Amino acid sequence: MSAQTQAAARRPESDGRTLVQLSRMPAAGALYRRAVLGAVPGVGGGRRGTDLPAVELAVSGVTVDRAHLADYDRVCGFRLTDRLPATFPHVMGFPLTLRLMTAPGFPIPLTGVVHVGNRITVHRPITADETLDFSTYAANLRPHDRGRQVDVVLVGSVDGEEVWRGVSTYLGRGRTSGGGARGERPEAPAATARWRVEPRVGTGYARVSGDHNPIHTSRLGARLFGFRRPIAHGMWSKARCLAALESRLPDAYTVEVAFKLPVPLPSTVSFTLLPDGGFALHDSRGRPHLAGLLR
Repeated sequence: MSAQTQAAARRPESDGRTLVQLSRMPAAGALYRRAVLGAVPGVGGGRRGTDLPAVELAVSGVTVDRAHLADYDRVCGFRLTDRLPATFPHVMGFPLTLRLMTAPGFPIPLTGVVHVGNRITVHRPITADETLDFSTYAANLRPHDRGRQVDVVLVGSVDGEEVWRGVSTYLGRGRTSGGGARGERPEAPAATARWRVEPRVGTGYARVSGDHNPIHTSRLGARLFGFRRPIAHGMWSKARCLAALESRLPDAYTVEVAFKLPVPLPSTVSFTLLPDGGFALHDSRGRPHLAGLLR
């Protein structure tokens, strides 16, 4: 247990989780190093838990770095404004969720985990002059035909009022008895726009998000996890889609995406705006990268 966690204030919660109030946001780099060491046999890690950790981590008083926000907006294609994009609080609170997921008892190891879905609810606009409090916990550990899935919930609040909530679904791949049946792929819808996704997207998003998973930034790192070349971060893909929808977004909404096939770097992708709030990304052969819904 880290000294930071040992010094944190703790109190029991009625839902069975213990609230651990950290004094500051964790450092993402040290947590990634822990995850890598934990994946080396005989060096670190230890046995994974079979249940969810009964803990909720929290950090108060997180302010917005306007230079960071502007850099994030440029990488993802948003306009430069004082209003936070829906995906930016995910980046602000990411080190806290990383701290939760790299704890020894977390049931799915961070190395090799696959981000398969993300749902964000914006209760009201958040501006760059506001100070946020973040909390995170894990929920809904469940079997999957390729391993196990878990939801990591991140909540952003201002003055005790929840203003933002994100739920990221992660898949920990394991041995399975067999795969599901593959149906015929439907024809891809007509593209609303086409984007060229260059390799700098991987390194640029890693810089602004703090997510330095080598599958996004290194050809060697990608190959170690079964990819021929680096792939774009799923949350960059979601953010880029929301940037394309920016003029259509209401003050309060929920946007949910399922991440399908990875976006290799470089590549060209087709963005499609669908009826009833749907949107999608496909590759040049019509295969889906992302399916989304705005409501």
